[in-house]
Amino acid sequence: MQGREFEQRNAERWREYEQSLNGMDSATGRSEDRVSVDPAKIPVMFREVCADLALARHRMYGMSVNERLNTLVIRGHKLLHRRASGTWGTFFQFVAVDFPVAVRVEWRLLLVASLCFVLPILGVVLIGFYWPNFTWIEAILGDKTMDSLDMMYGSSDRQIENLRSEYGSNFMMFSHYVYNNIGIDFRIYAGGILACLGSFFFLIYNGVFFGAVVVYIHVACSKEAFYSFVASHSSYELIAMVVAGMAGLRIGLGLLHPGRKTLAKSLMDAGRRSLPLIIGAALMTFFAAIVEGFWSARDLPVTVKYVVGIAGWILCVLYFVFGGRVVLAKKVRKIEGGAA
Repeated sequence: MQGREFEQRNAERWREYEQSLNGMDSATGRSEDRVSVDPAKIPVMFREVCADLALARHRMYGMSVNERLNTLVIRGHKLLHRRASGTWGTFFQFVAVDFPVAVRVEWRLLLVASLCFVLPILGVVLIGFYWPNFTWIEAILGDKTMDSLDMMYGSSDRQIENLRSEYGSNFMMFSHYVYNNIGIDFRIYAGGILACLGSFFFLIYNGVFFGAVVVYIHVACSKEAFYSFVASHSSYELIAMVVAGMAGLRIGLGLLHPGRKTLAKSLMDAGRRSLPLIIGAALMTFFAAIVEGFWSARDLPVTVKYVVGIAGWILCVLYFVFGGRVVLAKKVRKIEGGAA
């Protein structure tokens, strides 16, 4: 069967499905836009259009057919999902399924962004341990940052009092961390529009900076004060930076490799694919700021903070490896059962 024959044979069914979607969308709109729709037929029609899209892609029936079917599938998914769950349902769907699945889909970008961030940290730390010279550390951090590190982590005895005197309250600390860290994430993301170079730069820069901080802590400050403070929120904050880098790289790739699409269309598609990543990164950073402002600064036993920190890393790994798998498997089985 050729592409034109495939399109002609199924055109009436696609038109009926599209009219049904229009009717469902306009159910709360103007009365003249409403059509008679049987809601029970929508899921069946949706599965049929999904099968048509898979077949059209497999047989390469052409971009116009694929784009039309893809649009119908997206509209149907959004409509069914919106009517199945409200705002909170959409939020929990995103956190439990959409975000971890989006990260796994872009696993190549995850690998690249992780290497760009982690390798500079390890490189600077190794250099610092073998050559603990304050000259190059000061060149990276600057006097102001070094003074701030001395105040916060110079001694574990008065660390909480120093933090209170610096920020005034837990809420002010939380607000500062939200403003600072989410700003870092969005700079990493926005840098992707410069053909990925901006995202690469900010990932490497932050890796070098954090590596220099670790070296300075080991040379001039209290290691216990530092690690006990950052342990609880480090997993969420650092992973969020990497995910923001993934989102920026996706934007940059849309600019560099538009393929058969126009540049504007390629950037729009890249923006849609990057949106779950940057939203998820912002949510992780927001949660990290809550932990940092209201938990990390509490005067608690060091062991408790380390246990919470290790648990956070384990939970993050499990979340991104297994998040959404059960829900997606159930949906696939349901669709296959309905198609059978």
